Amino acid sequence: MNIHFIAIGGAAMHNLALAVAGKEGYHVTGSDDEIFDPARTRLQQAGLLPPETGWHPERITKDIDAIILGMHAREDNPELKRAQELGLKIYSFPEYLYEQTKDKKRIVVGGSHGKTTTTAMILYVLRKLGIEADYMVGAQIEGFERMVRLSDTAKIAVFEGDEYLTSPLDPRSKFHLYHPHVAILTGIAWDHINVFPTFPQYVDTFRTFVNLIEPDGHLIYYAGDSNLQAIAAHARRDITLHPYEALIPDRELGVFGRHNLQNMHAAMLACEQVGVSQDAFMEAIADFSGASNRLEKIAERRSSDGTLQAIAYKDFAHSPSKLRATVNAVREQYPQMKLVAAMELHTFSSLMADFLPQYKGCMEAADVAFVYFNPKVVEHKRLTPITTEEVREAFASPNVRIFTDSHELQAALRSLSYQNTALLLMSSGTFDGVNLNEFANELIK
Repeated sequence: MNIHFIAIGGAAMHNLALAVAGKEGYHVTGSDDEIFDPARTRLQQAGLLPPETGWHPERITKDIDAIILGMHAREDNPELKRAQELGLKIYSFPEYLYEQTKDKKRIVVGGSHGKTTTTAMILYVLRKLGIEADYMVGAQIEGFERMVRLSDTAKIAVFEGDEYLTSPLDPRSKFHLYHPHVAILTGIAWDHINVFPTFPQYVDTFRTFVNLIEPDGHLIYYAGDSNLQAIAAHARRDITLHPYEALIPDRELGVFGRHNLQNMHAAMLACEQVGVSQDAFMEAIADFSGASNRLEKIAERRSSDGTLQAIAYKDFAHSPSKLRATVNAVREQYPQMKLVAAMELHTFSSLMADFLPQYKGCMEAADVAFVYFNPKVVEHKRLTPITTEEVREAFASPNVRIFTDSHELQAALRSLSYQNTALLLMSSGTFDGVNLNEFANELIK
C-alpha cells in the first residue's frame, strides 16, 4: 500500500506518517515546503524525510493508493491538483484516522480546553492497566513514543477531537468525522474566531459533534458549562448522559488545579465505558504528571533543607479560557508565593482586535503579568494591526504590561527577583525563538 502525505511536516501529520509506515505492507512518502524539528529529525530517523523541500507533482503517480492531505497545504497545491487529475483517493487527516478505526470502539475528547490532558489521562491509565488502544493526541505523553498509533489488534481508539477545519478541501470540524461511541466535552469558550466569527456558530459545531455520536453512545460533559447543559438537554434519547464536575481525590496526585481534576473525572468516566473500575483508574492515575507543555514543570530551586524557593512551569495556554484556568491553577497551588506570568498572543484569534476583549481579567490572579505579541506575526497572518494600548485595554488589569519586542520582555523578566516565586510561561509559540526550559532555569537558579 503506497501512501503519500502532502504537508508531512506538521505535528500531527508526521506522527501519522510514522504510525502508518510502521504497519506491515505500507510504503510512505511525503512532501512539504518547510519541515522543522522535532518532525524533521524524527522523519529522518525513520527514513521518511523528503529528499528536498517543496512540492513535486511529477512524483504523484497512479501507483499511489492514497493521498493524505494536511491542513498546511493550500487548495491550489500542485501535488493535490495532480492527485485530483489522476483520480487518486484523497483523505484528510481525520478521515484517514476514522477509516483505520471504523471497526473499533472510539472515545473522542472535545472541548475548548483540556482536550490534550484528558486524552493523555485516558491513554496513561489504559497503558498502565495493559489495555491496548490506538490513539491520536496533541502532545507528547510520558511513556509514549509517538502521538499517533494505528494497529490491527487494538479494539479501542482514543482521539483528541479538534473543532478546527478538517482540510483545505473540507470545512467541517475535524471531530465531526470521528463518530464516537463515547464523546467527552470539557467546556465551550469561544476560539478560532477566523473560522467561527460568532459565538453561536462556535457552539453549533459542538452541537453537531453530539449529533454524530454513534447510536446508543455516551456523552460525558462538564456540568458547570451552561452551553453544554443546553446541548445535552437536546441530545438524542438513545445517548446516555454523564455530567461531571471536579473530581474529589482520595489520594495524592501528580497534577494540580481544578481544571485538571475536572479533566480527570471525565477521563475516569470514559475509562469506565471500556471496563476500568473507578478504583483501578485512581490507582493508575495517581502518578500521572501531565502532558508535554501542559503545566509542565521545567525548573525549580530549593534551599539546603529542601524548602521550595522558586518553581517554573510552561503551558500551551493561549485562549482566554485556557489562560485563566492555568494562571488560577498555579495561584491556587502556590498561594504564598509571588506569581509571575508571561504569555504570548500567537494564534489567529488572539491577534484579532475583535477577539481581544475575551481576555478581560484572565491574568488578574498573577502578581506580575506580561503579555507579548510580535507585530510581524500579525502582518504575516494578514490580520489588521493591533496596538499595545488595545491589548492593555482588553486585558483590563493594572498588573499587565505589554511587550512587542522579545528581547525587552526577556530583559524585564531577568530584572525580577525570583525568591519565593512561581514562574509561568505560556504560549503556543516560543516568544520568538526562546528556549523556555533554558530561560526558566536561568531566571530562577
